[in-house]
Amino acid sequence: MDLIRHLRCFVAVAEESHFGRAAERLGMAQPPLSQRIQRLEREWGVRLFERTSRRVSITKGGTLLLEEARQLLAQTEALTATARRLSDGRSGLLRAALPPDIAGETIAVLLDGLRERTPDVELELHELSTAEQLLRLASHELDVAVLHHPCDVAGLELAPVLRHELGVVLPRDAPTADLETVPLAALSGHDLILFPRALAPAVHDEILTTCARHGYTPPAVRNGHGPSFTRGLLLSSRAVAFAPLGAHPGRDPDLTWRPLTGAPLAWRHSAAWPRGRGDAAVRAFAETVTEALGRTAAGPDLPAGPLHLRPSSEYWI
Repeated sequence: MDLIRHLRCFVAVAEESHFGRAAERLGMAQPPLSQRIQRLEREWGVRLFERTSRRVSITKGGTLLLEEARQLLAQTEALTATARRLSDGRSGLLRAALPPDIAGETIAVLLDGLRERTPDVELELHELSTAEQLLRLASHELDVAVLHHPCDVAGLELAPVLRHELGVVLPRDAPTADLETVPLAALSGHDLILFPRALAPAVHDEILTTCARHGYTPPAVRNGHGPSFTRGLLLSSRAVAFAPLGAHPGRDPDLTWRPLTGAPLAWRHSAAWPRGRGDAAVRAFAETVTEALGRTAAGPDLPAGPLHLRPSSEYWI
């Protein structure tokens, strides 16, 4: 028995005190309505209505059950409305992840934008490497993430890929710090501070390959991830690091940032989610993070996009 449908019939007859009017209100014929009321009475073992040729009146037992029936119907409608909001991505939990190199200003803009677009969505935000994000997306432990490219995007859908130029961070008293733009070859002899390869293997390899093609093969690659640790390595050894301008602490008196000649290196990010699972909340996150990356980007004038990058479009920011 469809209990909810039968309860709607019960409440309608109780409120109309007439089978004909109740049937019209429910958009059904009167005989099926009478049959549903009779079935409820059999199932519950309670007579709900007294029927005469002239009128229908609710019994004492029916009156006692009526309020609970109304409450159950109201709860059902609320549950259905919540389910629709979840289906539309307007409510519920969104599990998302950002890479550690995303600037704090970008994160703040992202969170503000999401609060405006999806106020009913609870955001569970993680800081994860690209490798960790890919694993969690594959196991559906994440709904959406912001990936570093290149990486394996099999089974994923992507938002536009945004390209953010990298410059070099080096001690302020380094000879190359006086250059307006720094050729990669001018960094010869300097160790390179780079994130551990396991965090994003393809990105790590691409950076080193590009450096070698432009005449820079670092004597040693030192693993550094956190800003304080990286700063210590920069100041205590002949080492350099790559970073977008917005991620470099510009007020640091001992370090400086310089663009690379020809812009050979860039971070490439995009939102990504499991194929076929991009609901409204995921799309809102993807659109908002794309806007946030664009708004917080800084640096010299760059070519207008889009540049084409498989499997999506790539834009300079």
